[in-house]
Amino acid sequence: TQPCPSPLFICSLLVAAPLFGFLGDRYNRKRILSCGIVLWSCASLAGSFVSECCSWLFFLSRGVVGVGAASYSTVAPTIIGDLFVKDKRTWVLSIFYIFIPVGSGLGYILGSTVAQAKEDWRWAFRIMPSLEVVALVLLLLVVPDPPRGAAEKRRASGPSHSSWAQDVKYLGHNRSFIWSSLGVTAMGFVSGALGFWGPRFLYQARLFLGLEPPCLQTHCDSSDSLIFGGLAIGTGIVGVILGAQVARYFRKFSPKADSLLCAMSLLAAAPCLLLTIFFASKSIVICLGLGELLLSFNWAVVTDILLAVVEASRRGTAEALQISVCHLLGDAGSPYLVGLISSAIQKHQSDSFLGAVRSLQYSFIICVFVTALGGGCFFLTALHVEADQRAARDGGSGPGDSETSTSINQ
Repeated sequence: TQPCPSPLFICSLLVAAPLFGFLGDRYNRKRILSCGIVLWSCASLAGSFVSECCSWLFFLSRGVVGVGAASYSTVAPTIIGDLFVKDKRTWVLSIFYIFIPVGSGLGYILGSTVAQAKEDWRWAFRIMPSLEVVALVLLLLVVPDPPRGAAEKRRASGPSHSSWAQDVKYLGHNRSFIWSSLGVTAMGFVSGALGFWGPRFLYQARLFLGLEPPCLQTHCDSSDSLIFGGLAIGTGIVGVILGAQVARYFRKFSPKADSLLCAMSLLAAAPCLLLTIFFASKSIVICLGLGELLLSFNWAVVTDILLAVVEASRRGTAEALQISVCHLLGDAGSPYLVGLISSAIQKHQSDSFLGAVRSLQYSFIICVFVTALGGGCFFLTALHVEADQRAARDGGSGPGDSETSTSINQ
């Protein structure tokens, strides 16, 4: 999991992702990524100079940051897919996704340190663009923009000439893409709920068990956020590495290994979350950490599945749609839904602290069910992944795509 982003950030990313996916399949991807970095860097820097009387401008700047973030989340994995293949691709994708929790952690540490040194929170937003300039320079000097499908030496190595509607229709007939996207959405749902409510639940559980001295606070303090954040970063790094290594090993025996790994890791994560919820004790951090570790197994592997089952000229659109569905049905609404369920349960509980703990505890049950459903979605992905991989290797002429292929050839 990652720190829960603002709703405006998520909404902006939802709107911008399909646009960047469309552009990424048709135009120079390095330029698109460069524009995205410049956009979110300038927005972040500008937001630090907004006065209190114009707070709406600050929130608007966070939305622009979401637009910039949509560029790399949709386009960058497609470049990796065209540079590497098979086990090398899995390894590079794992490195790519490792830096998401690492970047989040470094952002907290560096931003907090600079803000305290300057005694002004705005400096946390002013120091980050300097790092993004380094990323921009490395992107321009080091990262190539290979032909689409170059790593697999596929025939359809040029930019997509189909319309966006044709691409969506093609993806709508790609059953591996649909089921894996629903599985990723389940992961996003649980991650969003844990990222928002996890620190508070951790605090309440420790207070209820007498592990925390009583105080007047009804919510967690910064130490709980640091504990949960450190746990998320640590399990994210280890989980992505282990997941990639396990996938690379079992892929030698079955082409369904990636899908089955995602399914089994989610099904194993469900009881860990259940233990965390109902048997909270001094080992709550261990159970929660194990559950997050198993969730993190899949972040690189699911992208590898997408790159394998979607033809090269449509990967940007596929990434964009998967991201949009994941956020729209996943982490954008899960914190609100869990809070809504908790409030409804609390109406039938006593007004005591125990009632507040129980209501949040019971509301987390939905995360257990969603995690298990996500595992089922990946099992369904395994039923279709071989056929969709063959169709992608043949240039996207899978089921339901004959009309689209004909129009492109014409």
